[in-house]
Amino acid sequence: MQRCGALWALGTVYRYARRVYGRALCSATWPQGKVDRFGGVSVRLLPSEHREEASFKSWLRGKYAVRRWKEEGRTAVWLHIPITLSGLITYAAMEGFHFHHAENDTSTLTLWLKEGPSRLPGFATHQVGVAGAVLDEDTGRVLVVQDKNKTLNAWKFPGGLSDPGEDIGATAVREVLEETGIKSEFKSLLSIRQQHNHPGAFGKSDMYIICRLKPLSYSINFCPHECLKCEWMDLQELAYTSHTTPITSRIAKLLFYGYKEGFHNIDLPVKTLPAVYSGLFYSLYHKELPAFYEAKTDLQ
Repeated sequence: MQRCGALWALGTVYRYARRVYGRALCSATWPQGKVDRFGGVSVRLLPSEHREEASFKSWLRGKYAVRRWKEEGRTAVWLHIPITLSGLITYAAMEGFHFHHAENDTSTLTLWLKEGPSRLPGFATHQVGVAGAVLDEDTGRVLVVQDKNKTLNAWKFPGGLSDPGEDIGATAVREVLEETGIKSEFKSLLSIRQQHNHPGAFGKSDMYIICRLKPLSYSINFCPHECLKCEWMDLQELAYTSHTTPITSRIAKLLFYGYKEGFHNIDLPVKTLPAVYSGLFYSLYHKELPAFYEAKTDLQ
Protein backbone atom coordinates (compact mmCIF):
# COMPACT_ATOMS: atom_id res chain seq x y z
CA MET A 1 0.00 0.00 0.00
CA GLN A 2 2.84 2.35 0.90
CA ARG A 3 4.52 1.45 -2.38
CA CYS A 4 1.36 2.35 -4.33
CA GLY A 5 1.12 5.65 -2.48
CA ALA A 6 4.71 6.45 -3.26
CA LEU A 7 4.21 5.64 -6.92
CA TRP A 8 1.09 7.81 -7.01
CA ALA A 9 2.97 10.70 -5.40
CA LEU A 10 5.87 10.27 -7.80
CA GLY A 11 3.47 10.27 -10.73
CA THR A 12 1.83 13.44 -9.46
CA VAL A 13 5.18 15.19 -9.16
CA TYR A 14 6.13 14.00 -12.65
CA ARG A 15 2.90 15.27 -14.19
CA TYR A 16 3.26 18.60 -12.41
CA ALA A 17 6.87 18.98 -13.49
CA ARG A 18 6.01 18.04 -17.06
CA ARG A 19 3.18 20.57 -17.11
CA VAL A 20 5.24 23.42 -15.64
CA TYR A 21 8.58 22.80 -17.27
CA GLY A 22 6.98 21.62 -20.50
CA ARG A 23 5.29 25.00 -20.81
CA ALA A 24 8.51 26.78 -20.02
CA LEU A 25 10.33 24.66 -22.58
CA CYS A 26 7.62 25.39 -25.14
CA SER A 27 7.93 29.13 -24.60
CA ALA A 28 11.71 28.97 -24.65
CA THR A 29 11.98 26.80 -27.76
CA TRP A 30 9.85 28.99 -30.01
CA PRO A 31 10.80 32.63 -30.66
CA GLN A 32 8.97 35.32 -28.72
CA GLY A 33 9.22 37.81 -31.58
CA LYS A 34 10.37 41.40 -31.90
CA VAL A 35 7.99 44.31 -31.47
CA ASP A 36 8.05 46.91 -34.25
CA ARG A 37 7.32 50.63 -33.98
CA PHE A 38 3.70 50.08 -35.02
CA GLY A 39 3.00 47.68 -32.17
CA GLY A 40 3.16 44.52 -34.28
CA VAL A 41 5.28 41.53 -33.38
CA SER A 42 7.55 39.83 -35.92
CA VAL A 43 8.32 36.13 -35.45
CA ARG A 44 10.99 34.48 -37.58
CA LEU A 45 11.23 30.68 -37.54
CA LEU A 46 14.57 28.97 -38.15
CA PRO A 47 14.91 25.76 -40.21
CA SER A 48 17.53 24.37 -37.85
CA GLU A 49 15.46 24.83 -34.67
CA HIS A 50 11.73 24.84 -35.32
CA ARG A 51 10.82 21.57 -37.00
CA GLU A 52 8.22 19.88 -34.77
CA GLU A 53 4.74 20.47 -36.20
CA ALA A 54 2.92 19.23 -33.09
CA SER A 55 5.02 21.48 -30.86
CA PHE A 56 4.41 24.45 -33.16
CA LYS A 57 0.67 23.84 -33.08
CA SER A 58 0.65 23.68 -29.27
CA TRP A 59 2.81 26.78 -28.96
CA LEU A 60 0.67 28.82 -31.33
CA ARG A 61 -2.54 27.85 -29.53
CA GLY A 62 -1.04 28.13 -26.05
CA LYS A 63 -0.62 31.13 -23.80
CA TYR A 64 2.88 32.01 -24.99
CA ALA A 65 2.00 33.11 -28.52
CA VAL A 66 -1.18 34.67 -29.97
CA ARG A 67 -3.00 34.78 -26.64
CA ARG A 68 -0.06 36.51 -24.98
CA TRP A 69 0.36 39.04 -27.79
CA LYS A 70 -3.31 39.96 -27.57
CA GLU A 71 -2.99 40.48 -23.81
CA GLU A 72 0.03 42.71 -24.43
CA GLY A 73 -2.02 44.85 -26.81
CA ARG A 74 -0.08 44.01 -29.96
CA THR A 75 -1.68 45.08 -33.23
CA ALA A 76 -0.65 42.18 -35.46
CA VAL A 77 1.67 39.22 -35.94
CA TRP A 78 4.12 38.87 -38.83
CA LEU A 79 5.08 35.21 -39.06
CA HIS A 80 8.08 34.40 -41.30
CA ILE A 81 8.24 30.72 -42.28
CA PRO A 82 11.13 29.31 -44.38
CA ILE A 83 10.21 27.08 -47.29
CA THR A 84 11.70 24.03 -45.56
CA LEU A 85 9.09 24.44 -42.79
CA SER A 86 6.12 24.93 -45.11
CA GLY A 87 4.22 22.20 -43.27
CA LEU A 88 3.73 24.64 -40.39
CA ILE A 89 1.69 26.98 -42.60
CA THR A 90 -1.36 24.71 -42.27
CA TYR A 91 -1.41 25.14 -38.48
CA ALA A 92 -0.91 28.88 -38.78
CA ALA A 93 -3.86 29.07 -41.18
CA MET A 94 -5.99 27.21 -38.62
CA GLU A 95 -5.32 30.07 -36.20
CA GLY A 96 -6.40 32.71 -38.71
CA PHE A 97 -3.12 33.63 -40.38
CA HIS A 98 -3.15 34.69 -44.04
CA PHE A 99 -0.42 34.93 -46.66
CA HIS A 100 1.06 38.39 -47.07
CA HIS A 101 3.91 37.66 -49.50
CA ALA A 102 6.71 35.25 -50.32
CA GLU A 103 10.25 36.06 -51.41
CA ASN A 104 13.10 33.70 -52.19
CA ASP A 105 12.87 30.93 -49.56
CA THR A 106 10.54 32.56 -47.00
CA SER A 107 6.77 33.05 -46.73
CA THR A 108 5.36 35.84 -44.58
CA LEU A 109 1.95 35.35 -42.97
CA THR A 110 -0.02 37.90 -40.97
CA LEU A 111 -2.67 37.88 -38.25
CA TRP A 112 -4.56 41.05 -37.30
CA LEU A 113 -5.10 41.12 -33.52
CA LYS A 114 -7.32 44.19 -33.11
CA GLU A 115 -11.05 44.63 -33.65
CA GLY A 116 -12.42 45.20 -37.12
CA PRO A 117 -10.86 44.50 -40.53
CA SER A 118 -7.10 44.35 -40.90
CA ARG A 119 -5.34 47.66 -41.47
CA LEU A 120 -2.02 46.09 -42.38
CA PRO A 121 -0.47 47.40 -45.61
CA GLY A 122 -0.54 45.08 -48.59
CA PHE A 123 2.56 43.87 -50.35
CA ALA A 124 3.98 45.54 -53.49
CA THR A 125 1.30 47.17 -55.65
CA HIS A 126 3.51 47.80 -58.70
CA GLN A 127 6.42 46.43 -60.63
CA VAL A 128 8.85 48.98 -62.10
CA GLY A 129 10.17 48.86 -65.64
CA VAL A 130 12.76 51.37 -66.85
CA ALA A 131 13.88 52.24 -70.38
CA GLY A 132 16.73 54.40 -71.59
CA ALA A 133 16.35 56.90 -74.45
CA VAL A 134 20.02 57.18 -75.46
CA LEU A 135 20.40 60.26 -77.65
CA ASP A 136 23.57 61.11 -79.56
CA GLU A 137 23.30 64.90 -79.62
CA ASP A 138 26.02 65.23 -82.26
CA THR A 139 24.08 63.25 -84.86
CA GLY A 140 20.49 63.49 -83.62
CA ARG A 141 20.19 59.71 -83.55
CA VAL A 142 18.64 57.63 -80.80
CA LEU A 143 19.27 54.00 -79.82
CA VAL A 144 16.34 51.64 -80.47
CA VAL A 145 15.70 47.90 -80.39
CA GLN A 146 13.11 45.38 -81.49
CA ASP A 147 12.30 42.76 -78.86
CA LYS A 148 12.79 39.18 -79.98
CA ASN A 149 9.83 37.71 -78.11
CA LYS A 150 7.15 40.25 -79.02
CA THR A 151 4.35 39.55 -81.48
CA LEU A 152 4.73 43.11 -82.82
CA ASN A 153 8.22 43.92 -84.10
CA ALA A 154 8.04 47.60 -83.20
CA TRP A 155 10.95 49.89 -82.46
CA LYS A 156 11.30 50.82 -78.80
CA PHE A 157 13.81 52.06 -76.26
CA PRO A 158 15.91 49.33 -74.59
CA GLY A 159 14.97 48.61 -70.99
CA GLY A 160 13.71 46.12 -68.43
CA LEU A 161 12.64 45.58 -64.83
CA SER A 162 14.38 47.34 -61.97
CA ASP A 163 16.12 45.19 -59.37
CA PRO A 164 15.31 45.60 -55.64
CA GLY A 165 17.22 48.55 -54.20
CA GLU A 166 18.31 49.78 -57.63
CA ASP A 167 18.02 53.46 -58.57
CA ILE A 168 15.94 54.27 -61.65
CA GLY A 169 18.87 55.74 -63.54
CA ALA A 170 21.06 52.76 -62.69
CA THR A 171 18.41 50.41 -64.08
CA ALA A 172 18.26 52.32 -67.36
CA VAL A 173 22.05 52.32 -67.75
CA ARG A 174 22.32 48.62 -66.87
CA GLU A 175 19.52 47.49 -69.17
CA VAL A 176 20.85 49.50 -72.11
CA LEU A 177 24.29 47.93 -71.67
CA GLU A 178 22.89 44.40 -71.31
CA GLU A 179 20.65 44.65 -74.38
CA THR A 180 22.77 46.73 -76.76
CA GLY A 181 26.36 46.78 -75.49
CA ILE A 182 26.23 50.59 -75.35
CA LYS A 183 27.61 52.34 -72.26
CA SER A 184 25.70 55.41 -71.17
CA GLU A 185 25.19 58.03 -68.48
CA PHE A 186 21.93 59.01 -66.77
CA LYS A 187 20.81 62.59 -67.46
CA SER A 188 17.15 62.88 -66.45
CA LEU A 189 13.76 61.27 -66.10
CA LEU A 190 11.43 61.94 -69.04
CA SER A 191 8.14 60.19 -68.31
CA ILE A 192 6.21 57.80 -66.08
CA ARG A 193 3.49 55.51 -67.36
CA GLN A 194 1.16 53.72 -64.96
CA GLN A 195 -0.87 50.76 -66.24
CA HIS A 196 -3.22 48.61 -64.19
CA ASN A 197 -3.97 44.96 -64.97
CA HIS A 198 -0.68 44.61 -66.81
CA PRO A 199 -0.50 41.06 -68.27
CA GLY A 200 3.10 40.53 -67.15
CA ALA A 201 2.82 41.96 -63.62
CA PHE A 202 1.27 38.94 -61.83
CA GLY A 203 -1.93 40.82 -61.07
CA LYS A 204 -0.14 44.01 -60.00
CA SER A 205 0.07 47.39 -61.69
CA ASP A 206 3.03 48.42 -63.82
CA MET A 207 5.15 51.57 -63.69
CA TYR A 208 7.15 52.19 -66.87
CA ILE A 209 9.74 54.96 -66.60
CA ILE A 210 11.73 56.37 -69.52
CA CYS A 211 15.03 58.15 -68.85
CA ARG A 212 17.20 60.34 -71.02
CA LEU A 213 20.72 58.92 -71.30
CA LYS A 214 23.92 60.21 -72.85
CA PRO A 215 25.98 57.65 -74.81
CA LEU A 216 29.54 56.94 -73.70
CA SER A 217 30.17 54.40 -76.46
CA TYR A 218 28.66 53.93 -79.92
CA SER A 219 29.50 50.45 -81.25
CA ILE A 220 26.44 48.20 -80.98
CA ASN A 221 26.81 44.63 -79.73
CA PHE A 222 23.22 43.63 -78.97
CA CYS A 223 22.06 40.57 -77.05
CA PRO A 224 20.59 38.03 -79.53
CA HIS A 225 18.57 36.36 -76.76
CA GLU A 226 16.57 39.54 -76.09
CA CYS A 227 16.76 41.63 -79.26
CA LEU A 228 15.85 40.95 -82.86
CA LYS A 229 17.39 44.20 -84.12
CA CYS A 230 19.24 47.20 -82.70
CA GLU A 231 20.31 50.41 -84.41
CA TRP A 232 20.89 54.13 -84.14
CA MET A 233 17.81 55.78 -85.70
CA ASP A 234 17.21 59.39 -86.61
CA LEU A 235 15.17 60.86 -83.74
CA GLN A 236 12.72 62.69 -85.99
CA GLU A 237 12.13 59.51 -87.98
CA LEU A 238 11.37 57.58 -84.78
CA ALA A 239 8.99 60.30 -83.63
CA TYR A 240 6.85 60.06 -86.75
CA THR A 241 7.23 56.49 -87.98
CA SER A 242 4.34 54.05 -87.86
CA HIS A 243 6.63 51.17 -86.91
CA THR A 244 6.64 51.88 -83.20
CA THR A 245 4.36 51.90 -80.16
CA PRO A 246 2.30 54.92 -79.07
CA ILE A 247 4.42 55.54 -75.98
CA THR A 248 7.72 55.33 -77.89
CA SER A 249 6.39 57.72 -80.53
CA ARG A 250 5.19 60.21 -77.94
CA ILE A 251 8.42 60.19 -75.92
CA ALA A 252 10.44 60.45 -79.13
CA LYS A 253 8.47 63.62 -79.94
CA LEU A 254 9.11 64.91 -76.42
CA LEU A 255 12.81 64.14 -76.79
CA PHE A 256 12.87 65.83 -80.21
CA TYR A 257 11.30 68.92 -78.67
CA GLY A 258 13.98 68.99 -75.97
CA TYR A 259 16.70 68.41 -78.54
CA LYS A 260 15.51 71.39 -80.60
CA GLU A 261 14.34 73.79 -77.88
CA GLY A 262 16.48 72.84 -74.87
CA PHE A 263 16.37 69.84 -72.56
CA HIS A 264 15.45 72.10 -69.63
CA ASN A 265 11.95 72.09 -71.13
CA ILE A 266 11.52 68.34 -70.68
CA ASP A 267 14.02 67.10 -68.09
CA LEU A 268 13.26 65.93 -64.57
CA PRO A 269 16.76 65.76 -63.11
CA VAL A 270 17.51 63.93 -59.86
CA LYS A 271 18.47 65.36 -56.49
CA THR A 272 19.69 63.30 -53.54
CA LEU A 273 18.23 64.52 -50.24
CA PRO A 274 18.46 63.31 -46.63
CA ALA A 275 15.48 61.30 -45.41
CA VAL A 276 13.74 61.86 -42.08
CA TYR A 277 15.18 58.50 -41.04
CA SER A 278 18.68 58.92 -39.65
CA GLY A 279 21.46 57.98 -42.06
CA LEU A 280 19.16 57.40 -45.06
CA PHE A 281 18.85 59.33 -48.31
CA TYR A 282 16.40 59.34 -51.23
CA SER A 283 16.30 60.41 -54.87
CA LEU A 284 13.87 63.17 -55.83
CA TYR A 285 13.05 63.88 -59.50
CA HIS A 286 11.61 67.29 -60.42
CA LYS A 287 11.96 70.24 -62.77
CA GLU A 288 15.05 72.32 -62.10
CA LEU A 289 14.54 74.80 -59.27
CA PRO A 290 16.02 78.27 -59.97
CA ALA A 291 18.94 79.12 -57.71
CA PHE A 292 17.07 82.14 -56.31
CA TYR A 293 14.32 79.91 -54.91
CA GLU A 294 16.79 77.20 -53.91
CA ALA A 295 18.70 79.62 -51.67
CA LYS A 296 15.69 81.54 -50.35
CA THR A 297 15.15 81.08 -46.60
CA ASP A 298 12.19 83.37 -45.80
CA LEU A 299 8.95 84.70 -47.27
CA GLN A 300 10.37 88.09 -48.27
